[in-house]
Amino acid sequence: MAVVEDIVTAPDKRLKTACAPIEEIDDHIRELAAHMLDDMYATEGCGLAAPQVGELIQLVVIDVDYTKSKRNPYVLINPRIVVADGEERETGEGCLSFPGITVRVSRPSHVVVEARNLDGDLMRYEASDNLMAVCLQHEIDHLHGVTMVDHLKPLQRVRKMHEYEEAVAAGARPGDVEVEE
Repeated sequence: MAVVEDIVTAPDKRLKTACAPIEEIDDHIRELAAHMLDDMYATEGCGLAAPQVGELIQLVVIDVDYTKSKRNPYVLINPRIVVADGEERETGEGCLSFPGITVRVSRPSHVVVEARNLDGDLMRYEASDNLMAVCLQHEIDHLHGVTMVDHLKPLQRVRKMHEYEEAVAAGARPGDVEVEE
């Protein structure tokens, strides 16, 4: 079973590393995707990128509308954003690799992503003005070594990282989020 200790947390350098494309969808990739989904559900996240479990490859899992009795997971291999437009929306984002904090990030409200699924089929995902649009962009950022705090201005980033360090010192673990007021 998945454990919280699987999640790589800041300031681990793997979170700042661009990931390699996946050349072949084999049993290792299928097992890793299943393990990542287990980790994501165990920590009550809605998305997880491979570098967040220490694997520097372009693999993302997402499920933005799961419940205890229903799951609708997406596995994206070598995802790429082909359209990111629409009105910029600022939302509070959490991240399993930054437990205990929420960061206000501005992103395009509409996104179209192309990726392979576990069968190797090219899939197209489109999302607008919802959690899926935010999650797709957030997780694909991870594959390029970009985290949510990288979207902040330098002084904001320093303050947020200080809050993060305090949250971890107080016992925050992956899956713990700051409650926005």
